[in-house]
Amino acid sequence: MPIRHRSFIKNIAFAFVISSLFSFFSFHLEARAESFQTSAPTAILVEADSQAVLFEKNADDLVEPASMAKIMTAEVVFNELKSGRLTMDTEFGISEHAWRTGGAGSGGSAMFAKVNTSVRLEDLLRGLIVQSGNDAAIAIAEGISGTEENFARRMNERSRAIGLTKSTFRNPTGYHEPTQKVTVRELAKLALHIIETYPDYYKMFGEREFIWNKIRQQNRNPLFAFNLGADGLKTGYIEESGYGLVGSAVQNGQRLIVVVNGLKTAKDRAAESRKLLDWGFRAFETRQLFQEGQIVGEAQVFGGDRRSLPLVSKRPVRVLVPRGEAERVTARVIYTGPLKAPVQKGTEVAKLQVNRGETKAVEVPLYADEDIQVGTLSQRALDGLMEFSTGWVRRAFSSLLERI
Repeated sequence: MPIRHRSFIKNIAFAFVISSLFSFFSFHLEARAESFQTSAPTAILVEADSQAVLFEKNADDLVEPASMAKIMTAEVVFNELKSGRLTMDTEFGISEHAWRTGGAGSGGSAMFAKVNTSVRLEDLLRGLIVQSGNDAAIAIAEGISGTEENFARRMNERSRAIGLTKSTFRNPTGYHEPTQKVTVRELAKLALHIIETYPDYYKMFGEREFIWNKIRQQNRNPLFAFNLGADGLKTGYIEESGYGLVGSAVQNGQRLIVVVNGLKTAKDRAAESRKLLDWGFRAFETRQLFQEGQIVGEAQVFGGDRRSLPLVSKRPVRVLVPRGEAERVTARVIYTGPLKAPVQKGTEVAKLQVNRGETKAVEVPLYADEDIQVGTLSQRALDGLMEFSTGWVRRAFSSLLERI
């Protein structure tokens, strides 16, 4: 049932608390996470829909990304494609620098593109994503920005635009550079961004092989060998970083993102990432709180033809709970109010924040479900009198929500 209220606070963000008939489950999540161990020096496991962190270990430590930096390289390209500035048929040249530094003779992963040839962007992307080709990464960087250094600036601009505040990129390949640093938390955020923003391009991360110059190369993601529902993303290794992986898997409609880094062997990388995903799918399930378009609450309106505005979410609101346990969650409708008329239907005016105890589990935007017009003179006068006499300051109240 929707959140209804009797009081509001003017000009500050104010929250109306929903209490469901489930007990708080933050303790249970923390206890489960504490009982899980991984040998990965840095790791994180995130549920994609709610963006709930199920497990983390040194998730904000700055580490070298190795070839996982190519995920950011791909994001820059995807953004160019989406904007229409590039197409899959755009051709980029393979310079001597790309060939010598990232090609067959470099000793690293390559798509074996020939020097002084032109290659379609679609092939370069597959070389970058499926084969982890350093020659492809350099060719893309030079084709878009002229030099690797200029492209790295684009990488950092895009990373800040999508909310990565700690990560710094210095080249498109992930080759060792002391100041090229990321966190596993931000790599998980980058993976989620790509999955949600570029679903068609993201499918490339799930391709198992790619043939170029009559050479068949397998995707390096070890998660594809397990029955996990894995469909991406990238591995990475340089001596300075150890073995790392950004992975994604879907089971029964639930997507988990795993990131590990700093492991000693490729075998350890595969084992620890698989163990994290297995544990996450086994230990938690998704519970739906509200359906798409369902009224979840109301907001007070000043100077309108009505004093309350129904609020809806444009997507289902779900929260992750320990599997098989009846638990409670709390949620809050947060907005700066009262809202001022007029308000157009479909306008984002509030947020629904779902908490596990003191931990924010989910936050989704809420939208006006009706048009609110400017009220009559008498309605506006009454609202003005109430504002003058009370300052619109009241306590937020808690209302009981039926079992979901």
